[in-house]
Amino acid sequence: MIVNEHIEAEAIRHDVTATVKTFEHPRYEVPALGVVADGAEAVNRLLGALLAAFPDFQIERTAVHHADDAVIVECRLQGTQRGEWGGIEPSGKKMEVPAALIFLFDGDGLICERAYFDQATVVRQLAPTK
Repeated sequence: MIVNEHIEAEAIRHDVTATVKTFEHPRYEVPALGVVADGAEAVNRLLGALLAAFPDFQIERTAVHHADDAVIVECRLQGTQRGEWGGIEPSGKKMEVPAALIFLFDGDGLICERAYFDQATVVRQLAPTK
């Protein structure tokens, strides 16, 4: 299944090029960050920044649901922050946040990944210790 290939490329192999190739039309929407990356170049930048900030980034799947034109993956996003992400300077701290990833399709072609997570939880985990 293309969603499994996509998650493996992004979160196991950390291969941005292979991740982008899983799309018929590359597009990420990340409402928590106010980001829409539309097109291969924008998606490359977004994923490159994510993996630079969290070089050990992982997605731990907890449930998968199927709809007529979507696959929904419930998961935990995890990683250790080594670079700037979402306006947060590198902290060296780990983040782990529940998320819902909605993979949207046009026929058999993947056209968008929409990632929902609580940015406040991420900020709290990465904030400097006082």
